[in-house]
Amino acid sequence: MERPLDCLKNLVQDDWLIGYNSRQFNQIAQELYLKLKQISACGTPPKIILAEREPLRFLASFIAACAANCPVFLCNPDWGTQEWQQVFDLIQPDIIWGMGHGNNIQYPMPNPQSPIPNRIMIPTGGSSGQIKFAIHTWETLVASVQGFTEYFQLKQVNSFCMLPLYHVSGLMQFMRSFTTEGKLAILPFKAVKAGQILNIKQSEFFISLVPTQLQHILENPELTEWLSQFNTVLLGGAPAWSEVLEKARFHRIRLAPTYGMTETASQVATLKPDDFLGGKISSGQILPHAKVTIRNQQGKILNSNQIGNITIHAQSLALGYYSKTRENQDTFQVDDLGFLDDQGHLNIVGRNSDKIITGGENIYPAEIESAIQATQMVVDICVIGIPDKHWGQALTAIYIPKKSDTSALKIQTLLKDKLSKFKIPKYWIPQQNLPRNSQGKINRQQLYQIATEFLQNHIT
Repeated sequence: MERPLDCLKNLVQDDWLIGYNSRQFNQIAQELYLKLKQISACGTPPKIILAEREPLRFLASFIAACAANCPVFLCNPDWGTQEWQQVFDLIQPDIIWGMGHGNNIQYPMPNPQSPIPNRIMIPTGGSSGQIKFAIHTWETLVASVQGFTEYFQLKQVNSFCMLPLYHVSGLMQFMRSFTTEGKLAILPFKAVKAGQILNIKQSEFFISLVPTQLQHILENPELTEWLSQFNTVLLGGAPAWSEVLEKARFHRIRLAPTYGMTETASQVATLKPDDFLGGKISSGQILPHAKVTIRNQQGKILNSNQIGNITIHAQSLALGYYSKTRENQDTFQVDDLGFLDDQGHLNIVGRNSDKIITGGENIYPAEIESAIQATQMVVDICVIGIPDKHWGQALTAIYIPKKSDTSALKIQTLLKDKLSKFKIPKYWIPQQNLPRNSQGKINRQQLYQIATEFLQNHIT
């Protein structure tokens, strides 16, 4: 396996960073690497917060930190003061790259003791309000790349990146291109929506999207045509609803729905585009670097088509959450429920912790949300359970109506033939927008707040 500096040398002559100056990238990376080596020579490698906004500087800084074996924490420059304070208290950094001087945040004095050299900390859990950092290494990230290249039978990966580089979804696009000597095009999603397109041959590129981005693109005929030219359109970050998948299939977009997370260094299962276009609905087969087992609550491995808890075994697994490593680093029990079908495809049913029990019946919001999306009367939807003294939990739909005159009664009428009576939400709360992060993940804490306030004001 090639180390960061070896990869950098391989890319010297090649104009691989599209839209940016590849030589400048190389120069910044080398300069920062030498500075870090000088600092490390005096003691322990310094802990680095990396919050550069500018993609070239972010990536060059990342490579310098990895090459110098410094622990590096990838951070979102747009975090609020409270989040930054939480991060500084947790990390106590020695070096901060990025953020400028506009943030009035107090951070601790340099701390020379750094117990975790050679670690890459990737943020996760921001949508719940508590930021955690999954502990990765160059090796775990490269294991994910190797699984990806073997699965798609590629020597080089060209990526078009519109997702944040501090997030696993953006970082892994860089890693795939950088370690395989492929090309990387970076353009913010806002620029793409505004019609700015880089001059690339899409048929040679992979692109990664979250469902909300795909929905926006499909609303624009020119962008839809542009997207349909890509070799593969990886879709992840949050569950996609059936309406958007059907529309993508209709436009012959080579979609590859994926299943993975920060803790697995992106996908461990991916549906290949030809299977998607052929009508298959799943998260696809398991990538070569990973293994997935489905277990019951007692831990017994279940057969095909039996729903249970998903356990992941992979070479790309995070070692734990900063600052504690996990004891059992070979397996990772996730909160998701699913099953493996006869073809070995992974099918996700929903999250264990999202399960709603109403009148003794188990309900998974994903099924209800999908049925409501299919009515084509809502722009966005999330179903939660609100405590109820008679039923245990009352099914509550928080939604954005497509038209201002769309009534909940109209939607309920359309659902009567599709869902059992107990699966139709009791409460319907219209909103102008739902609290989602940049990856499309919903902030459930905020939803419960919205629902509680609404029900207090409208229901006596």
